[in-house]
Amino acid sequence: MSGRTIPPGANPLAAPGTGKALSLALILAAQVAAMSVWFSSSAAIAGIKQHYTIGASQEALLTTAVQIGFVAGTIVSALLSLADRFDPRRLFALCAAIAAVATGCLIFLPPTGGAVILLRFLTGVCMAGVYPVGMRMAATWANRDLGLLIGLLVGALTLGSASPHLLAATGDVEWRAIYGVASASALAAAVLIGFVKLGPNIRRASAVDMSKIAQSWRRTSLRRVNLGYLGHMWELYAMWAWLPVFLHQSFVDRGMENSDAKAAWLTFAAVAVGAVGSWFGGMLADRRGRTFVTITAMAASGTCAALIGWLYAAPLAVLIPVAIIWGITVIADSAQFSASIAELAEPSSVGTLLTAQTCAGFLLTMASIHLVPEVRDLFGWPGAFTMLAIGPFAGCIAMWRLRRDPEARLLAGGRR
Repeated sequence: MSGRTIPPGANPLAAPGTGKALSLALILAAQVAAMSVWFSSSAAIAGIKQHYTIGASQEALLTTAVQIGFVAGTIVSALLSLADRFDPRRLFALCAAIAAVATGCLIFLPPTGGAVILLRFLTGVCMAGVYPVGMRMAATWANRDLGLLIGLLVGALTLGSASPHLLAATGDVEWRAIYGVASASALAAAVLIGFVKLGPNIRRASAVDMSKIAQSWRRTSLRRVNLGYLGHMWELYAMWAWLPVFLHQSFVDRGMENSDAKAAWLTFAAVAVGAVGSWFGGMLADRRGRTFVTITAMAASGTCAALIGWLYAAPLAVLIPVAIIWGITVIADSAQFSASIAELAEPSSVGTLLTAQTCAGFLLTMASIHLVPEVRDLFGWPGAFTMLAIGPFAGCIAMWRLRRDPEARLLAGGRR
């Protein structure tokens, strides 16, 4: 059953007094601000290395601790149906505020050690109340534009994830300043979300229902969506985590001046441009179909992943365009997996199933993020990034099978 309940002729964006445009703008702004804490360590790592010795495994743990925390948070949220049982605005605000405090504490601690990892874990737990909950709120306003709405939200996530790299690229910024700005941004998000109105598609669950989570695998159409999403996630966060390291090493080996700043600028550009890809992918999916966009985007991003490792020493005129195209295509399809869940699921289960989907996806990212340096040590960057291409290529198969599923008629108004 589709999660959209607004009559076909209604247009809440144009209807006076609904507050759709303002509410969506506030959700997007809050999402950008809150997500800045996620990759703050990735942006700060270059500055940290100037003063501290940190190994590859410790470096990866600063990012994967957030992923682990996010998985733990989404498991609890999905089991208790938090996103469907409680006001999502209050859940978002509470989680963003706690994440702000946890990130702010990093300013006063040495950048490595158990306390830092614990705080990054806590930040990840809180992000489980931000990212899927933001999608849940956006979906309440959907009316034939669900792909675009969630695409805009994922674009906001992308900009938020890229923003610490922009701060790192602007000059010799001290690593504590990166954490400080990210903390302040998350706190601002907690305030902003309080001004959001929920749309007419909101449905509250009255009690915990464990059977909702089982739908994610038991129901064939939902299973295929989730398998496609897993293929997408195998690549996405490992790309975001390791592209800055790849570019930094490449620029240093080329003997480039200000290699740290230049690598940070290109990383920011490659990640941030994904916001445009997410927006365009959402718009295209509403017109051409969810499976069309996901298959096309994963085929393109998988090809970039298989190529870019071989371009380590290639002319920048070749390397830069591939990095930018990868940044666009790696995220262009992301929102459509969530939109598909929202359209296929029962309205009162949407929040729980979105949370369960993101939980499984981020659990998988922990493996791919940690495997990249291991494979790189054995086979170099070409082998490491080619390994990431396996995910989107497998995801293409899952979404092609969904395209042929009778329930795919529920997607994007029958556009599949």
